[in-house]
Amino acid sequence: MEGYVKSEIKNGIATITFFHPQSNSLPSVLLKQLTEAIHTNGINAEVKVIVLQSVGDAIFCSGGSFDEMLAIKDTETGEQFFSGFANVINAIRKIPKFVIARVQGKVVGGGVGIACAADYAVGLESSSIKLSELAIGIGPFVIGPVVRRKMGLSAFSSLTINATEWKSANWAREKGMYADVYKTTEELDAAIATLTDKLSRSNLEAMKMLKKDFWVGTENWDTLLSEQASTVSYLALSDFFVNALTKFKNKS
Repeated sequence: MEGYVKSEIKNGIATITFFHPQSNSLPSVLLKQLTEAIHTNGINAEVKVIVLQSVGDAIFCSGGSFDEMLAIKDTETGEQFFSGFANVINAIRKIPKFVIARVQGKVVGGGVGIACAADYAVGLESSSIKLSELAIGIGPFVIGPVVRRKMGLSAFSSLTINATEWKSANWAREKGMYADVYKTTEELDAAIATLTDKLSRSNLEAMKMLKKDFWVGTENWDTLLSEQASTVSYLALSDFFVNALTKFKNKS
């Protein structure tokens, strides 16, 4: 199984669902499909709000595909892969619709970036987060701008430096990543249903203008995140990265 990205529209609410059998990791093909799904639904006149979710109840997203990262042999390949996360973030940033992230489990690396890029994210008490990049010899450069924008420099640096420690969902809520945290999936889904129903009845033009206002100051992110992808690509060619990621993969 190679995973999938699916979209469904109902009553003005578009639900984008992604899945990969390896802990909802995101290889290039799924990153591309996710970017396209966000863009397509974002410009669809029938859609007023978007919910982004994954399958399962343990992990929302475990970040990039280990297999694909280990296959990187040159800077061009590396830039293409890591730009996949940049493209998802920029797609969320650019569309004129709110994106609501349903974070039903743990989040690692690039998944944290996607959740932070959402205009509104809610999670469960089990939705702890971790930026593990430094532990394998790279850094969260591509997602750094969006995590720092949502949570602040102090929280971002704490996550980045202490790369092996999980931070609780309540910690992430206190730092601004989650708007709210719920005890059960039923409560989480009920809250999302209530919110999206209200948004589906709201003034689309007002929401579009608010979305633009939310992202003021990020107009250079097409270039910025591409440059950050180049930085990660350079580090991903090191022996340290290959050895560390191989050990990490063999343990998991």
